[in-house]
Amino acid sequence: MIERNEQIYMPNRSRVAQMVYDAALPEVESLGLELVDVEMVKSGQKRILRIYIDKRGGVSLDDCTDVSRVMDPLIDHQLQIKEHDFFEVSSPGLERPLKTDQDLARYQGEWVEVSLYRGVDGQKKFKGRLEPFTKEAIVILMEDNVAKHFARDQVARVKRILLM
Repeated sequence: MIERNEQIYMPNRSRVAQMVYDAALPEVESLGLELVDVEMVKSGQKRILRIYIDKRGGVSLDDCTDVSRVMDPLIDHQLQIKEHDFFEVSSPGLERPLKTDQDLARYQGEWVEVSLYRGVDGQKKFKGRLEPFTKEAIVILMEDNVAKHFARDQVARVKRILLM
């Protein structure tokens, strides 16, 4: 059985983003959605606090609005976070990073790109179909039908990709 939101790799969240992630997780799940990530980003002189949500079949504008209505007062009043200029709720997009075991299970059979911290045979990026995984390894089936196994501590990122 997959543990809820077990990380493939540790996201590099700021202190504020981690506080919001921890507070948002039960709220987002109570709406029947998955909390993908929270980040604080800078765009020019503005700081944006962004929550990424997902669900099978995709995220609607109503889903984003529902999360925003729940989280906005929680961020401002309960957490008293003031470090941002804007607050957004968004879908992670089609070519999204897969960060949890839930992500891996949901997108099994889909095309992904695995990026490694250190190259293997001179290569750091591999593309293939996501196969069943274990606690120890991420597995993809490459175009030549060769299965590649990557120890989780080698994996910098797994990203869903669309082939044209």
